[in-house]
Amino acid sequence: MLESIRKHSKFVMILLFLLIIPSFIFVGIDQSYFSGSSPTVARVDGQDITQNDWDNTHRYESDRLRAENPGMDSKLLDSPEARYASLERMVRDRVFQVAAQKMHLVTSDAALARTLQNIPAIASLRKADGSLDADGYRALLAAQGMTPEGYEASLRRDMSLGQVVGNVMNTALATPVVVNAAMDAFLQRREIQVAQFMAKDFVSQVKVNDEDLKAYYQTHLAKFQQSEQAKVEYVVLDLKTVRDGIELNESDLQTYYKENAARLAGGQEERRASHILINAPKSMPAAEREAAKAKAQAIYDKVKANPASFAEVAKAESQDAGSAVAGGDLGFFARGAMVPEFEQTAFAMEKGAISGVVESEFGFHIIELTDVKQPPVPSFASVREKIANDLKDQQAQRKFAEVAEVFANTVYEQAESLQPAVEKLGLKLQVVDGVTREPRPDAQGPLANEAFLDALFSADSIDNKRNTDAIDLGANQMVAGRVVSYQPTKQLSFEEVAARVKTLYVEQQSVVLAREAGEAKLKEWRADPAKAQGLLPAVVVARDNPLGMPRQVLDAALQAKTDALPAWEGVGLGDAGYAIVKVNKILPSTERSADSARQASLQYVQLMSTAEGAAYYELLKKKFKVQFKVSRP
Repeated sequence: MLESIRKHSKFVMILLFLLIIPSFIFVGIDQSYFSGSSPTVARVDGQDITQNDWDNTHRYESDRLRAENPGMDSKLLDSPEARYASLERMVRDRVFQVAAQKMHLVTSDAALARTLQNIPAIASLRKADGSLDADGYRALLAAQGMTPEGYEASLRRDMSLGQVVGNVMNTALATPVVVNAAMDAFLQRREIQVAQFMAKDFVSQVKVNDEDLKAYYQTHLAKFQQSEQAKVEYVVLDLKTVRDGIELNESDLQTYYKENAARLAGGQEERRASHILINAPKSMPAAEREAAKAKAQAIYDKVKANPASFAEVAKAESQDAGSAVAGGDLGFFARGAMVPEFEQTAFAMEKGAISGVVESEFGFHIIELTDVKQPPVPSFASVREKIANDLKDQQAQRKFAEVAEVFANTVYEQAESLQPAVEKLGLKLQVVDGVTREPRPDAQGPLANEAFLDALFSADSIDNKRNTDAIDLGANQMVAGRVVSYQPTKQLSFEEVAARVKTLYVEQQSVVLAREAGEAKLKEWRADPAKAQGLLPAVVVARDNPLGMPRQVLDAALQAKTDALPAWEGVGLGDAGYAIVKVNKILPSTERSADSARQASLQYVQLMSTAEGAAYYELLKKKFKVQFKVSRP
């Protein structure tokens, strides 16, 4: 529901086009927030961004993305490239912040209000009189961990930052002539023929001798190493382990049953009430509302004096046409079915009681509670297992922190063995051989956790065979391990890997032969096109219709110079081999529909806007003397 809040206004689109992805970083993190000195990694307008700023921001965003995308490969977030991208976003946000301050770009209350009104999720909270349901608004934001004050401050700030590049990006224009010229060039079609020289077809031509294989081995020693490995043992403490160790007595179960009987019933209490309503919406003039209230008070005095007359009075006086004919009867209802003021009163009354005058958004009510229906309470025997599970879950949650502290202290204080933790906490000792510093593709559990592997392969763990510290694997899950035996990286001898050397050498040489054959034919065919043989049938390709061609072939075909036709291009296909591309004809792009032309125009303007914004950002970087103190990986 709150997606509309995050994608609600023009300034977000501006930032989207400029930054490609939504900005991750909270702008203007106070440098004094993180204690202690820290090296400067970037500077904007004389303001430092420290290593601590960078580390904490990247960690925050990585944790958020992992939580939102549980299946995401953590390596993508922890790579040097991902970390540097976080720094670049921090610098970009700081540049926009400084620019907004120096340009005195502010967002007025009126502009903020207009933006809020245009957010569907918030607009839906409007009452009939046009005012905002403040409680609903606060609850809507609370569900996302925000307060109205914090959200509005963030929104106001983002709107101000959006103004930095907004006006520049809005200058992008695209006339039909310009768009057509650009799109015609981009979507141009070319008739081509391809000749392929596949490496696999040259395998039989590769000549192999011991000298060449040994030379290949010596040149590629890194390919023939056995990575460091360790035999490790580890123990895992998780919520299930703590839960399994909890024993309950019968009296605890009985007490829980008595205290939670209503909840265990599984249903909701329902109440039946009748009411007399005097209409008085909040939009009614004050004098008229006072008169309506006085009338309601007079009716209350009347039924209070003679409670048995409630239904008769409701038929005569109630302005709720739907219930008046039934003597004001509203039937049974549960919590949440009535307006808050009515519900609060009805669920606080005793059966048979009549309330005083109750005011709601509809007017003034006099309520008679006629019945109370409680859900049936199940027998103890039928819910005993559920009670036991509930109690164990509750106690395990409370006890885990205590047990985790014992676990962490035990593996640290008795670091020569994991056996004390196993015996004290009833854990299972796991032993695994062939563990590597990097997680194996099929690794699961702790052995797929990089932090745990880093701890296992630390110098202290390897050299002294000491327990690692307790490592958090996630919510209510910890692990500690130790290296039993360690084998460092080992260079395998030629004799040990001779078969693999031969395979790799043949693969390499077959690619060389394929390329040499292709290059020879390319030279020959360029000189005399009539000699070209083995070309595949002609096909027409375009960027939006590649016909399954490899990317290298498509790029070569569409980028080839066509001053003279046919044009010839040669292109490597990596380990697959080599290809020759013959361009026969240049064909115009297919005719576009009016809708397609409109979309093309919009895309062109967006691309131009992005380019304008990016260029302006580069100018701002120079103006505010942006300096990166660390190199791009």
